[in-house]
Amino acid sequence: MRKTITVLVVMLCLTALLFAQGKSEASASDAKVLRVAMECGYAPYNWTQTTNANGAVPISGSKEFAYGYDVMMAKLIAERLGYKLEIVKLDWDSLVPAVQSGTVDCVIAGQSITSERKQMVDFTSPYYYASIVCLTNGDSKYASAKGITDLAGASCTSQLGTIWYDTCLPQVPNAKILPAQESAPAMLVALNSKRVDFICTDMPTAKAAIIAYPTMKILDFAGSNDDFKVSEEEINIGISVSKKNPELTKAINSVLDTLTVDDFNAMMESAIAVQPLSN
Repeated sequence: MRKTITVLVVMLCLTALLFAQGKSEASASDAKVLRVAMECGYAPYNWTQTTNANGAVPISGSKEFAYGYDVMMAKLIAERLGYKLEIVKLDWDSLVPAVQSGTVDCVIAGQSITSERKQMVDFTSPYYYASIVCLTNGDSKYASAKGITDLAGASCTSQLGTIWYDTCLPQVPNAKILPAQESAPAMLVALNSKRVDFICTDMPTAKAAIIAYPTMKILDFAGSNDDFKVSEEEINIGISVSKKNPELTKAINSVLDTLTVDDFNAMMESAIAVQPLSN
């Protein structure tokens, strides 16, 4: 009799254990997934690496991993909202269409909140405030420029589909604007090889660049009367979400509202410190 009771108890324990395990596995599989798109090639905002070092996240459909400021922010948002995070690697020009089609839930990729983009997608409040600067080679005759008029007649380029190329470069008097580059690394190569006299970008990208290219120099005209004329929304960096999903925009904003500019800057400095270009 005692043996029978013991067997029954063991069987009940095993049943309970299997039920709990099954429930746990079901809960994990049923977890909501936040599909976040980015280039995975735009340090220090996002980049691709071969390991999960520093907390990098696997890239969907790949054996590689993504990390950077955008991934840090995506991880924070997913954790706070109870989502499982999935990083989707896409070309820059494919990001907005992917949100519109529902292929991804949002884009966290260093996108400026421009009026043109706002016609196609919704944006959260800013998750970074980025000032616009120029980069030139240290031995360039433009290295001592104090404002955009000092860059008059120079050859230049920037990344395709950015405010830097579309809005800023045309403000330089008589600038020789070369075709836009498909990626941030490509525009840096163009400058390093001296195919252009300068490029236009934002401060985090510039800070990351001079780690890889120490001979380059940042030209920051902020605070002068001879700086680029841009609106606040064009400088600010936001997360784009489908106009059909205002609930997600509101949820992400609830997380961003708990963060300060100092929090953003601290995260960005951490990203710059571990970016591949610094190795």
